[in-house]
Amino acid sequence: GKGGIGKSTTSQNTLAAMAEKGQRIMIVGCGPKADSTRLMLHSKAQTSVLQLAAELGAVEDVELDDVLQVGYRGVKCVESGGPEPGVGCAGRGIITAINFLEEEGAYEDLDFVSYDVLGDVVCGGFAMPIREGKAQEIYIVCSGEMMAMYAANNIARGVLKYAQSGGVRLGGLICNSRNTDREIELIEALAEKLNTQMIHYVPRA
Repeated sequence: GKGGIGKSTTSQNTLAAMAEKGQRIMIVGCGPKADSTRLMLHSKAQTSVLQLAAELGAVEDVELDDVLQVGYRGVKCVESGGPEPGVGCAGRGIITAINFLEEEGAYEDLDFVSYDVLGDVVCGGFAMPIREGKAQEIYIVCSGEMMAMYAANNIARGVLKYAQSGGVRLGGLICNSRNTDREIELIEALAEKLNTQMIHYVPRA
């Protein structure tokens, strides 16, 4: 979803609930802000793979224990990091981090891996886990606000593009309510247009 819509908060709360049911989870934050694991760790942004690689000189010099932390209910937390906006390609940074995690055996003994990715279709970064065959299902967080629905529509079109050549599918829309007029009706209509469904409505507290 678009920036500020609540992707990371929704993701971490969902994964926390899954962990409480005994699922073995890893969350990989895929953005330059490195804020996808803060709630899980009850801390500020953790050191990212790319940040440490830049400090040490190469990703080959990074040790898994330096970038992987264990958070709530044993959830493994990693931040890929990335370049500042307008500098470099987020996609290359994400795949560098994912390849590093694979080589270090970080994906072993897990039930689910969640990639919290940027909702910016302008950059291929959001699509990198899809293009590389790392993702199976995509969930879009949105609201009844016009720009949030516009972003969700663009992301869904991008997912469809890659779904034709891989095993990924759009799992559905998650409405993180902003209390806009006819919000549920609008999201359900958007979901129908995208040939998917609104799988959950999160009321605004």
